[in-house]
Amino acid sequence: MARRLALEADALAWIDAELAATDNLLATHYPGEAVGRQPVHTVYIPAGAYVPELPARWSAEALAVAKAHGGLEQLAVFLDLADPAQLAELVRRKLETEPIEDLRVDFEDGYRKHDDDEEDAAAERAGELVAETVAAGTAPPFIGVRFKSLEAASRARGLRTLDLFLGSLTEHAGGRGLPDGLVLTLPKVSTVDQVRAMVYVCEKLERAHGLASGRLRFEVQVEMPQLILAANGTAPVARLIHEGSGRVAGLHYGTYDYSASLGIAAGYQSMEHPAADHAKNVMQVAAAGTGVRLSDGSANILPVGDPGNVRAAWALHARLVRRHLERGIYQGWDLHPAQLPTRFLATYAFYRDGLEAAATRLRNYVHGTAGTVLDEPATARALARFIDRALTCGAVEEAEFIQLAGVPVVQLRSLAYPPRSAGAEGTP
Repeated sequence: MARRLALEADALAWIDAELAATDNLLATHYPGEAVGRQPVHTVYIPAGAYVPELPARWSAEALAVAKAHGGLEQLAVFLDLADPAQLAELVRRKLETEPIEDLRVDFEDGYRKHDDDEEDAAAERAGELVAETVAAGTAPPFIGVRFKSLEAASRARGLRTLDLFLGSLTEHAGGRGLPDGLVLTLPKVSTVDQVRAMVYVCEKLERAHGLASGRLRFEVQVEMPQLILAANGTAPVARLIHEGSGRVAGLHYGTYDYSASLGIAAGYQSMEHPAADHAKNVMQVAAAGTGVRLSDGSANILPVGDPGNVRAAWALHARLVRRHLERGIYQGWDLHPAQLPTRFLATYAFYRDGLEAAATRLRNYVHGTAGTVLDEPATARALARFIDRALTCGAVEEAEFIQLAGVPVVQLRSLAYPPRSAGAEGTP
């Protein structure tokens, strides 16, 4: 005889009704990790310096500076990275084929002072050049513009630049439409109201250029302490994600503006300052489960000049890249071609160091094999996403992964990004 349940249909119906708002909140505001590629870095170029051949120039400069200091393999040895020969070969290929994953044409801090006519012309020219490089297949996978902030002093100028850039880009793209990897960057955000204003701007621009609703999304640069802690004690960086109408694509930490706003002396402004870690910890918690991605900031100690300075700057940059990767932030900023060797060496070493263990655990999970670690669906997703990032950026080759894990890449990606209907726990 079946046991009678205490929680019958009417009780379950009451619970469903009581939790309907929670169900809707989780479904609409916490969709989970964003599917698709995230670049490992963003390169900022002053608008006046942007030319279509810039990635090729950075490639040549990065390889030349590495060669001048003993080559990529010797740099890997200097950085005490495992398997330096293989690492150097993978990074050489990367620098030759895709030296820049994400490029931002900068009309803000990197642009300095230009009169309105000059900036108007530069904005239109930037849109034309981006369209040209995308059509030629020579643009980085992600490319876009950073315009001036929505603070009162720069608001009109910044929005005019964005308007001109997007109009020019749309015109010169013709029937091809906007690039899939188009990125707009909103700097120096201090309130949620500025994000709502940017949503309105996107809506207006979409209507003006015949774009689909929701096509334009933007990154928010977290450079002001008011986003981390407001006067009422809340964290506006969390609210802005949910009040951005699905348009906020990323949160990027601004190392030097944020540090300066706190009164930190210039010599101590760094991506690893405790104040920086606090801000990024808040950003990370705010973005968790929303699909909004994080990026660390930049290192402004450049590997230029005498050999001692170059090596010291490389060591610092590689350490900072590894540091943010270990903390679950998979993107940063680069400001100079000589930073590319350490960006990719440190990134590739991070993934390769963890590859064998991650592939073994994933193989055991998928095939139900006993191992030294008992993984559950959440950790299997994390393992799959780790390996997917490694494959996407070029740190690991598909054949190498398949040999280690015995799992096809299509299955890897279904584990990494299970359908929402699979439930919070997912399925192996």
